[in-house]
Amino acid sequence: MSDDLREFLANARAQRSTTASSAARVISLDELQVRGGHERSAEPWGLAALRGRLVELSARGAAATLTTAIDIVLEAQRDAEPVAWIVPWATSARTTSGTFYPPDAADSGVDLSALVVVRAPSALAATRSAERLLRSGAFGLVVLDFGSAGAELDRLPEHFLGRLVTLAQAHDAAIVCLTEKTNEATSLGSLVSLRAEALRTRTRDGFEITVRALKDKRRGPGWSRATKARGPAGF
Repeated sequence: MSDDLREFLANARAQRSTTASSAARVISLDELQVRGGHERSAEPWGLAALRGRLVELSARGAAATLTTAIDIVLEAQRDAEPVAWIVPWATSARTTSGTFYPPDAADSGVDLSALVVVRAPSALAATRSAERLLRSGAFGLVVLDFGSAGAELDRLPEHFLGRLVTLAQAHDAAIVCLTEKTNEATSLGSLVSLRAEALRTRTRDGFEITVRALKDKRRGPGWSRATKARGPAGF
């Protein structure tokens, strides 16, 4: 682990500890569902609903995967959770749009100084990088931006996904994989807990972003969530 990353993690842990000790969040019963002794968010989408889960967010055409992922990054940063965004080199080289672009992220409100961006040589290397970052216990959200490589990947090895799920549950972190594929295509693996598609439609005053569950092991598929958004140049 590099000195820069050690310093980032030390600062992130200190920030999270200070935030937690200075103000306790009050959560009403309306915000929680208690099932089998475990507290779960009443909302189907958002950082609280994604913690401890392997999530695949995909679409093709009028996709809004990046916009939706950036919203989760913003939510994590508001909760003082360190975030990592991992992009395979092959993916970023092939795609002309739909991959992470720091100026657009900053324009959307992301604090780039609190975001680790990793470029890995392959999808499997990106998965291994996610495993190492999760193992540190410092990251509340890890985004694996597979872009158009998702269609070519088809699936990831189950033992890789199994380790990611174990670490996400152990450290109460969310793993969000971004892929470009139709809703009929298979997910990255059987251990994907939630697969959703994010699509955008133009409205008179901007865009509407709709997240729809294609697979949800907790709530079942079919739910949807729509929000208003503006459209930065790269998104």
